[in-house]
Amino acid sequence: MDVSFLGGPRPQRGVGVVAPFDFALDRELWRWVPDEVSLHLTRTPYVPVEVSLDLARLVSEHETLHDAVRTLNAIAPEVVGYACTSGSFVGGIAGERAMCAAMTGAGAVPPVTTSGALLEALAELDVHRVALVTPYTVSVTRSLEEYVAEAGVSVTGCAYMGLTRHIWKVPYRQVSEMAHQAVRADAQALFISCTNLPTYDVIPQLEAELRIPVISANQVTMWAALRRLGTRAVGPYQALIDPAARSGPVRPEIPGLPEVRELPDGEQQQEGWT
Repeated sequence: MDVSFLGGPRPQRGVGVVAPFDFALDRELWRWVPDEVSLHLTRTPYVPVEVSLDLARLVSEHETLHDAVRTLNAIAPEVVGYACTSGSFVGGIAGERAMCAAMTGAGAVPPVTTSGALLEALAELDVHRVALVTPYTVSVTRSLEEYVAEAGVSVTGCAYMGLTRHIWKVPYRQVSEMAHQAVRADAQALFISCTNLPTYDVIPQLEAELRIPVISANQVTMWAALRRLGTRAVGPYQALIDPAARSGPVRPEIPGLPEVRELPDGEQQQEGWT
């Protein structure tokens, strides 16, 4: 059968993705990707450790990154992203930069990490005060707060869940409830952390309700990676992706929001969350 009239498969541009061994949201990453781009995922080796600072350090070791990027080299991606928020903020800004250097050394392509992309997105949106939602424990959430503060961004409120596994099973309703609890009137944006926490469909609704940009770990990772290809992520009316969605009324005071109380060493916890 002559199929020459079909012209062959369309050219694809490649984005390599290094994800932790327990990453379960491959399909969500693909939803931000335009048709002409392919994702090529690889995972870090399994370790018998639950979600914690220890796990964040293990899945971001430079040797692990080097091996993962070398695995992707065979398919020659144009950019490689490290899709793990805690793994890329656990060492602070210096640690994130060292990770990028290690990735570049292994593959000589532009690197992106989730936490580096977070700071890039906050700068793009001109955000200096951010609310945080995390599924993490106290210690991991505190580390994220310290990372954001190191970049000169104030954390105005925070809600977290204390989960150590099965984060991908959290329903959208719970993500939305956390968002409303974390956001106070002075927040300029909301960041929903963890690449294993589903967020794609909830972002437009939260932006409409909260009247501020809502960004998430998977969203900023794909946005930053595709930006380095000179193309745009796709998504329904999301402020980070669509500049037209960035203008809107100033978010008013929302009565009835629970107070944010201080925890030891400056950590904040939203009342009603553990």
